[in-house]
Amino acid sequence: MAGLRDIRQRIRIVRNIQKITSAMQMVAAARLKRAQDRVGAARPYAEKMAEVMSNLSRATTDISHPLLETRDPQRLAVVVVTADRGLCGSYNTNIIRQAVQLLRAHAELEAVVLPVGNRGPASFRRLGYTVGATFPLPSRDVLLSDAQAITAEVRRLFESGAVDLVYLVYTRFYSALRLQPTVQQLLPLQTPQAEGVATAEEYLFEPEPHRLLANLLPRYLDMQVFQALVESVASEQGARMTSMRSASDNAAEMIDRLTLSFNRARQAAITKEIAEIVGGADALKG
Repeated sequence: MAGLRDIRQRIRIVRNIQKITSAMQMVAAARLKRAQDRVGAARPYAEKMAEVMSNLSRATTDISHPLLETRDPQRLAVVVVTADRGLCGSYNTNIIRQAVQLLRAHAELEAVVLPVGNRGPASFRRLGYTVGATFPLPSRDVLLSDAQAITAEVRRLFESGAVDLVYLVYTRFYSALRLQPTVQQLLPLQTPQAEGVATAEEYLFEPEPHRLLANLLPRYLDMQVFQALVESVASEQGARMTSMRSASDNAAEMIDRLTLSFNRARQAAITKEIAEIVGGADALKG
């Protein structure tokens, strides 16, 4: 059994760790609330834009745009949204695993990975994949300009013919306990065909639908990436809050076990001292 001093030191170390994890849990919870608000604000806009794009696509078939060009795929680009930091449980592992599954499913294509977040580049290089441009992921407020920096590189690769197919891999946020790694095709763009929306004949478009659709396609691409970034930030904070809560609970359990061991060791030491005193007293009587 470890000595009293060693057990006391371990209890002190675990308590210090528990203070850190508890503080990180509270910070993540506060950031999660803000991220949830941004997800809730972004989703209606994204859904309405998808509805508009659906009606526009129904109103015209005369549309030609570089972002809609379909080619025989030879080269593939995958945008993978990971976290900038760790200490968020299996969040990064799950999204990287999802990306690797996608890459293996297209093993016949020449692939390049475009990681978003600091946790991605080293992992994909270690796995043997080619890493292209990398992008940071703000852990607080994601701006549209962050998404536009990604879509600018994606459009450059696609429109120049460097890649023929682009996928986006991110984590969709449902709750702090439900995070879903998601794969979405970015390019060539696929205008949504939503069910239950009004038909195109109910709208009068100005300018003509094909001109309006061509102007909205780049913005629609920006919005898809922006929505993925917002969802990923909320997912990261939810995963970190859950992970830090689990770490704090584990620390509390370890403190209880160490305290029990400390009390047993102290009781054994006291019993031993009493036995030595009684033995000494008996020896003096003899």
